[in-house]
Amino acid sequence: MIMKPLKNRLRRRRGQRGVTLIELLVVLAILALISAIVVINILPERDRAAVRKAEIDIKTIETALDQYRLDMFNYPTQQQGLQALVSVPDDVQRQSDYRPGGYLRGGAPLDPWGNPYQYRFPGEFGVVDIYSLGADGEPGGEGLNMDIGNWPDQNR
Repeated sequence: MIMKPLKNRLRRRRGQRGVTLIELLVVLAILALISAIVVINILPERDRAAVRKAEIDIKTIETALDQYRLDMFNYPTQQQGLQALVSVPDDVQRQSDYRPGGYLRGGAPLDPWGNPYQYRFPGEFGVVDIYSLGADGEPGGEGLNMDIGNWPDQNR
């Protein structure tokens, strides 16, 4: 009688051999499918977020330029560039009117692709032009490589 419960336990253990290769492959295929769906949905959002960040940075720089103009009675020259918003230029006449700490905290930002924003005064499309050259860092382009600026007809 003692042997019978031991036999039943041994039979139950033999039935529990583990995961088969087919089951493992099915699980891996499901995980790969889920990963593909996530990647397809996330990557375009990252690109749209980079473009949106560039647009927000350009508006911030434009506001800082307007504040600079109110204090200094003119926009920074092309030679002074956006660095004039960070520290007082040496060749400015009204240095005492320059805002303590500058107009952009933390220095002039880089665009989402690690390139400096471009500044043009006088502007080609407005009083001043502030723009990013896009993901490729080259003028022109389409899609993600398109220039992003403070131009009134900027359509994305």
